[in-house]
Amino acid sequence: MQEQKIEFQISGEAQMPLLGQTETAGRIFPYLYYPLLEETGIVSHCFTTRLGGVSKGMFESLNLSFSRGDVREDVEENFCRVAQALKADRKKFVLSHQTHTTNVRRVGKEDAGKGITKDQDFSDVDGLITNEPGLVLTTLYADCVPLYFVDPVHRAIGLSHSGWRGTVGRMGKVTLEAMEREFHTRPEEVLCAIGPSICQKCYEVSQDVAAEFQREFSGQSEAVLEDKGNGKYQLDLWKANEIVLLEAGVKQEHLAASTICTCCNNKLLFSHRASQGKRGNLGAFLGLKAEKG
Repeated sequence: MQEQKIEFQISGEAQMPLLGQTETAGRIFPYLYYPLLEETGIVSHCFTTRLGGVSKGMFESLNLSFSRGDVREDVEENFCRVAQALKADRKKFVLSHQTHTTNVRRVGKEDAGKGITKDQDFSDVDGLITNEPGLVLTTLYADCVPLYFVDPVHRAIGLSHSGWRGTVGRMGKVTLEAMEREFHTRPEEVLCAIGPSICQKCYEVSQDVAAEFQREFSGQSEAVLEDKGNGKYQLDLWKANEIVLLEAGVKQEHLAASTICTCCNNKLLFSHRASQGKRGNLGAFLGLKAEKG
């Protein structure tokens, strides 16, 4: 098997995810992961690249979306490869139904496979939480921000999708509040990771979007917005989500942020903006391991 050389363009100085790889179906399967989460020993997780799958054309090759026009059998095979890489059961994956809300749903063993191997009976859910071992929370991306949550004290996890709407709605805080309500999670005990997404340099937004961030992040808007002077702004979703999580009670030393931009690295990662919408979806995955007895 020939090793595949992968190099990412890096932005900023935050703790970056590491590149791992395994072999599935005789091919290299690269993925990104966070040592901060891995070292807990209680979860398996990854963020996929667009490499290592079987999809073709603009979906090449590890597309994980069933709804963008790809061949269903190819997407199913791609999920099989993710499951192999995680040493997990694809029938225990649970897929979100993302519509840029801040709705968070607790899922249990009865939800195993929903959205992937069985029909989904819920909608408008951008965040998933659970304390059920074996379930693998699954959310999809092509520029928006993945947020990972691991509570090693109460053995609970969360995974949320946060685009600009989710970020200005403080999805990170909403997810932590849901975990506190359901599992007695305390934010200061949670380990969090902000996953790969579009960086500030690549993410231009209009005045109306900027105005929402100026209102929500009053006094801190200069940290997340760069005024271009023409009614356009560059928005830093990484910094905004970091502010949200820290203000919600997460400790700085318990937070790992991404330095990998989907748009800058569109040969390796799907980017909606770089491809003008002609793309597949990346996946964030987070599962709680069974306790050793």
